[in-house]
Amino acid sequence: MTFFKNNGNKVPDHIHAAAEQVKAGGLDRREFLALASVFGASAAMAYGMIGLPTPARAQDAEPTKGGVLKVQMFIKAPKDPRLADWTEIANTMRQSLEALVYYTPEYTFEPYLLESWEVNEDATEYVMKLRPEAVWTNGDPLTAEHLMFNLTRWCDKSVEGNSMVARMGTLVDQETGKIREGAATIVDDHTVKVTLTEPDISFIPNLADYPCLVVHPTFDEDGSDFTRNKIGTGPFQLESFAVGERVVYKRREDGKWWGGEVMLDGCEFIDYGTDPSAAVNAFESGEVHANYETTPDYLDIMDGLGLERNEAVTSITIVARTNVTNKPYDDQRVRNALQLGVDNAVVMQLGVDNAGVVGENHHVAPIHPEYVELPKVPRDVEKAKALLAEAGAADFEHELISSDEDWHKNTGDAIAAQLRDAGIKIKRTVLPGSTFWNDWTKYPYSLTNWTMRPLGVQVLALAYRSGEAWNETGWSNKEFDEKLAKALSIVDPEERKTVMGDVEKILQDSGIIILPYWRKVYNHYQPVVHNYIQHPMQQVNLGKVWLEEA
Repeated sequence: MTFFKNNGNKVPDHIHAAAEQVKAGGLDRREFLALASVFGASAAMAYGMIGLPTPARAQDAEPTKGGVLKVQMFIKAPKDPRLADWTEIANTMRQSLEALVYYTPEYTFEPYLLESWEVNEDATEYVMKLRPEAVWTNGDPLTAEHLMFNLTRWCDKSVEGNSMVARMGTLVDQETGKIREGAATIVDDHTVKVTLTEPDISFIPNLADYPCLVVHPTFDEDGSDFTRNKIGTGPFQLESFAVGERVVYKRREDGKWWGGEVMLDGCEFIDYGTDPSAAVNAFESGEVHANYETTPDYLDIMDGLGLERNEAVTSITIVARTNVTNKPYDDQRVRNALQLGVDNAVVMQLGVDNAGVVGENHHVAPIHPEYVELPKVPRDVEKAKALLAEAGAADFEHELISSDEDWHKNTGDAIAAQLRDAGIKIKRTVLPGSTFWNDWTKYPYSLTNWTMRPLGVQVLALAYRSGEAWNETGWSNKEFDEKLAKALSIVDPEERKTVMGDVEKILQDSGIIILPYWRKVYNHYQPVVHNYIQHPMQQVNLGKVWLEEA
């Protein structure tokens, strides 16, 4: 059987065919670059196959050592990484705990804790080789036994909220809810071979997602608590963690980060609450060097402070979702009525100042290569009223719940105002983030933000497949599950589109979500900060950042 090694110079025929589709204008370059890197192409090779030069990463002046970088970001309660359900939670841990794979701003996948991987042509077998130079902060070398420990944890369906089960695909035995016998085997001290029962193009991309941080084998002995078990492979060591206040790291004492020399003495994440003006004040007073995110309505203000701006086109979004285990949302007519009462373009204007692309009430974005454009469903107030009356829910008062984060609140207010204008009774509830985040999967009707995944099929498997930990709608549809499984097994993006059109339409017709827009995201930083980026998945990695003022 032929295997293709990442960062190599050989790829299967279907990747060569996909390159021709890109050059002919029939395939988005983002998915081509992602899939080409999964199936063996180096970044240079992948870009060369579509006739483009490899993007040059910015070269700064000679780095200087020292200083503590301070970043404004919400500090949410730490969790076992496999249970992390917000990007910020993972960002507070990823300075010490690391992922196996990294999704680059150039839309390719690179090995991170992995030194390399190999994949067969039909994406059913993966051979993962760890970096032999990777060492835990307690002095232990990173080994294949440690990788097996993490794969086993990720495949444990008995752990409530473990969304990694959805990412592991057919490694999980559906009868036992544990890792399938023979699914993963140790080849040598640094190599593990994974065998799937069905092709899965999302396996490597899933290893780059934010809950996929690798923990030490003693992690569970300390209650799976990151603040107690501080052993990591990353560039920094955790010093302190105060929820809603501050997380403090120092450069690891042994100097043995596999990524090379770390310039910063340390880094801190500081929470200033949900009012964006507090972040402005923090920049003005010199309390922070950078922020996690700048909302569109504050771009000009931040720019006016003399800060540098980063931005990224993404598939980050927010959904107003119903939970079908609560009445009247078990009735599709009610759900469709809510969709018909809202103009998504207006919500994008009021929610994020038009900084995005209008959505179609399904969860595949135009930047996803397997995206199939569906006909727009216009706002239809009369039809919405008729559906509610038919369902016997004309007088029902809906309660739309969101966190108090700026753009979440604005988006929820815009949706509620439109529903109210359509004659639909609605109560608006805004909760402090610390309250909202604890129960985000349990509300009958609420807003949830979803981060970017490089492939459209990834978030569908996480959020809408029957029985998954993050299926906050409680929705289950056999036809959707079967067609999604088929899409996950199709390597060729154009062939995948023949199935994805049906997948999108089933989700749209179900009425379970209003997905008003896809976001463009921004952050700002002081000019003295170097190598600070806006990652398309909003991941913050600070091992290569340095301060000019140090």
